[in-house]
Amino acid sequence: MSDQVRIIEMGPRDGLQNEKTAVSVEARIAFIEALVAAGLNTVEVGAFVSPKAIPQMASSEAVLRGVSHLTGAEFHVLVPNEKGYDAARAAGAKVVSVFAAASEGFSRANINCTVAESIERFRPVLARANADGVKVRGYISCVLGCPFDGEIKPKAVADLATTLWELGCYEISLGDTIGVGTPAKAKEMLRAVSANIPPAKLAMHFHDTYGQALANLYAGMEEGVRVIDAAAGGLGGCPYAPGATGNVATEDVVYMLEGMGVRTGVDMDRLLGATNEMSAVLGKPPVSRVASALNAKKRRARS
Repeated sequence: MSDQVRIIEMGPRDGLQNEKTAVSVEARIAFIEALVAAGLNTVEVGAFVSPKAIPQMASSEAVLRGVSHLTGAEFHVLVPNEKGYDAARAAGAKVVSVFAAASEGFSRANINCTVAESIERFRPVLARANADGVKVRGYISCVLGCPFDGEIKPKAVADLATTLWELGCYEISLGDTIGVGTPAKAKEMLRAVSANIPPAKLAMHFHDTYGQALANLYAGMEEGVRVIDAAAGGLGGCPYAPGATGNVATEDVVYMLEGMGVRTGVDMDRLLGATNEMSAVLGKPPVSRVASALNAKKRRARS
C-alpha cells in the first residue's frame, strides 16, 4: 500500500442527480466550496445533459462558473455528446467526463443506445477535447453486475476500458453502479482491465448497496489502484436498480484510509460540516456510517 490515495468527490454531480430533491445553484456552489475547503481538490460539479432528462443537473454552467474562483481545485463535468461538450467549454470546463456501460441492457435503458453506439456519440468529443487540450475522464457503468443483464464478464469491461483508453481518456473510472460486487470479483475485474491499462490510470467508483464498497475498495488497493470516487454523505443511487444506494460515502473512505495510515488530505470536521449542510437542504440524514457516528458523538458532547 502506498501512503497516499486521491479521492474524486462525486457528491455534487453523481450524488445530487439521483436525489429526488432539486438543489438550487446557490446551494450547489456552497456545497462545492465547503468540499474544497475540506481538502477535496477534485470535484465533479455538474452534467451538461438535457434538463428534461435530469432536472437536478439544470444550470450546471452557472455552477461551474460559480466555483471558478476557487484556486488549486480541479472541477469535472459530465458531457454525453458534442452539444454537451460545446456548452461545457463555453462555461470554462477544463476536464470533462464521458460514460459508457459494460452491459447492453443498461446502455439501452440509461441512454437509449447500444454500447457501440454510445462510443460513436462521444468519439468526436474525445477528438475535439484532445485537440483543445481538455482532459477527458472515462466512466464505465455496471462493471460488477447489471440490473438487466446480470453478471458482467471481466473481459467485457476490459475491452471497453481499452477502447476508452485508446481514444484518449487519461483515466478510466470503473463503476459498480448497483453495488453488487464482492472483493474477489472486484479483483478479477481489475486484473482483467489492468492487463492493458496501468493500475495508476484506473479509478474505483463503487456503490454500497450490499455494504461491500469499502471491502471492494481495499481489494482494489491491493491490486494497485490509488484513485477512489466517493460522495459526501453517501449521496445518490441508481434509478434502474431498486434499493441501490449512492456512492460509497467520502467520510467512510477517509476514516478507513486514515486509519490505515494512508494520507487523504481531507479534514474530517470540515467534510462533516459540508455533508450536514447538504443533508439539511435535502431534508434527510446522511447515509454515511461515519457521519452518523460523528454526529451522534457531537450531540452527546453538547448534552
